[in-house]
Amino acid sequence: MTAESPAATRPRNRKQLIVEAAGRVFSERGYHAASMEEIATTVGITAAALYRHFPNKYALFAECANVMVDRLVAAVDEVPPEAALADLLAAVTRVTVAHRASGGLYRWEARYLDREDRRVLRAKFAHVVERVTEVVRREYPLPDEHLRAVAALGAIASITMHRTSIAPRRAEDLLLASALRVVATDPAAAAGSARSVELPVLPVPRTRRAEILAAAIPLFERDGFATVTNGRIADAAGLVPSTLYRHFPGKADILAAACLQAAGLLAQAVEQNLQGVAGPHEAVVALAATYVAYSFEHTALTSVADAEVAGLPAGLQRPLADAQREHIAIWEQQLRLVRPDLDPRQARALVHAGFGVVVEAGRRLRWQDSPDHRATVTALVVGALGLPA
Repeated sequence: MTAESPAATRPRNRKQLIVEAAGRVFSERGYHAASMEEIATTVGITAAALYRHFPNKYALFAECANVMVDRLVAAVDEVPPEAALADLLAAVTRVTVAHRASGGLYRWEARYLDREDRRVLRAKFAHVVERVTEVVRREYPLPDEHLRAVAALGAIASITMHRTSIAPRRAEDLLLASALRVVATDPAAAAGSARSVELPVLPVPRTRRAEILAAAIPLFERDGFATVTNGRIADAAGLVPSTLYRHFPGKADILAAACLQAAGLLAQAVEQNLQGVAGPHEAVVALAATYVAYSFEHTALTSVADAEVAGLPAGLQRPLADAQREHIAIWEQQLRLVRPDLDPRQARALVHAGFGVVVEAGRRLRWQDSPDHRATVTALVVGALGLPA
């Protein structure tokens, strides 16, 4: 029997297997770095067989995106309207953890889907958010119920954005508890209590290399790394394209340098704001306030780093991964001193849950920077981490 034999290679759920595999590849590699050949190999079929199901990579990507959100819609719709919030969020958490490996493709949803597909997908997400918001409003009648709902969903969705090894059931319990603490946080109590945070400023571009980075970052954020050409970067920097190659071997090196710049600024901010803290509890709060302030202040840098790193070659990703591990290690150490009930994996997963809160709450607030917004999001992060009062 040959490899292409129908009995051997055409299971009834082949299309489902393709979508599952493609979701994992897109999440791991990014939309543009992933190839149909790689996806076909992952499934164990030829590229020709893959094209019998999907005419091109975009069609497969759009299908993956819709399958993921349709699962969330089905999960919330199966929960009775009168059910407790814990039951509703538990349903969302189960689906998210079960499909953790493919959920990260939403990092590229807004950027790579066309307008109509994006509109359809956002309507489905809005249904999930509104369903959660309704129950949050009923059980926790505090201000900003929509903000608290999306922040809680951000805590849950964070599991798709990192590779910390943790058993599914433990992850579900951890993320559900974190999300419930987020919705129970009173944003009004945080208003007016913004912690003073010192942030390093972006250096004034005084060299050609710095000018190239300063020109490239806004382009990468607005249009996506893959669609920005070296010519456009050169034009934005007021240079001829050949000048770029004197400072960077290629466009990927510009992106890597931008991401390293972001990591360096964050490391400086952490070092500055941990000086003189009284203990681990204050240190975790300071870390949360610093990360929130940094995210609001340097939105373009953080957006580019979060969305585009997966598409970099492995050699360029390595120093970025090392920088992130160092940053996470600081959080983990301080959080475990405050919460000795957590093991290292649980602590790391919770830290990422806090990052997920910042991303979704920041988007909800359209990254409009103000002391009250910073204080509110910091309070939601502290809630996600479960710091004792």
